[in-house]
Amino acid sequence: MINRPTNIYDHYHAHVYFDENSVTTAVAMCQEAGERFGVTVGRVHQKLVGPHPRWSCQLAFDKNQFDGLLPWLENNRKDLTVLVHGLTGNDLDDHTKHASWLGEPVALNLSIFRD
Repeated sequence: MINRPTNIYDHYHAHVYFDENSVTTAVAMCQEAGERFGVTVGRVHQKLVGPHPRWSCQLAFDKNQFDGLLPWLENNRKDLTVLVHGLTGNDLDDHTKHASWLGEPVALNLSIFRD
C-alpha cells in the first residue's frame, strides 16, 4: 500500500523525480507550483543528489500551503513520481517514516543517513 500525504507536520519537502525525457514537464510543473502557491523551488538536479535515485527538483512548503499544493501536484504530475515528507530534524525518519508518495514509490539511497 502506498503511503499517501497527510498534513501533520509544520514543514515539508516534495521531491519531483524526472529523467531526460520528462525534465521539461518537471521544470514547468515546479515553476508553476512556485508561482501558484508561493512554495520555494529548489535547483533542478540533472544528477543524483542525496538519497534520491533519480534526477529531482525540491519544493519546500509549510502546513498552510499543503492543502492547496498537494491536490494540485497530484492532478498535474502526469507520470512523474513525487516524494513528500515532513521535516522533523531527523533525515532518516523524514525519508522513511514521514515519507509519502504521489505516483509509484522508488527505493531511496538511505545509506547516506547511516554513515
